[in-house]
Amino acid sequence: MTITDGLHYIAVGNPLSKAVIGTTSSLFRANSAGLSSSNSQTMSKNLVKALPTLWELSGRNHNFVRLAGLSGAAAVILGAVGSHHAKFKDNAEMRAIFDTANRFHFFHSIALLGVPLAKYPMVSGALMVLGTALFSGCLYYRAFTGNKPPFARMAPMGGTCLIVAWLSFML
Repeated sequence: MTITDGLHYIAVGNPLSKAVIGTTSSLFRANSAGLSSSNSQTMSKNLVKALPTLWELSGRNHNFVRLAGLSGAAAVILGAVGSHHAKFKDNAEMRAIFDTANRFHFFHSIALLGVPLAKYPMVSGALMVLGTALFSGCLYYRAFTGNKPPFARMAPMGGTCLIVAWLSFML
């Protein structure tokens, strides 16, 4: 598989992109054909019913969807705690470290929703979970305590896991 093939799959070749493109183009055709708004609304409702849910697309890998929910909730909780943490009001460096940890945590929580669509979801998912825990975990520890964690070398390893997780979607 070439890089071009991988990018094509990500942009338009995967089931989710095909469904979105198909739905959008049929809605545009319906509106341009002069259908009444009630007919186009009925048509769009039928198309939405025809699309598989994320849960159905996940197949046997629905645990990654659950894990995405749990991780997203944890990111929101940590974000709320961090936004009220007194140490961050006086220390711009710790605030920046916390913001980086929370941003990566959020992005990869959302990315976990796509793991069931990967060719090797167990590999992609395990790398993404491990990478998020190592990278964001080290940064959260540093931001909340002000100390470098004894396992500080794990943050770059976590970042590497995240890079490899994203690359594994191209397989």
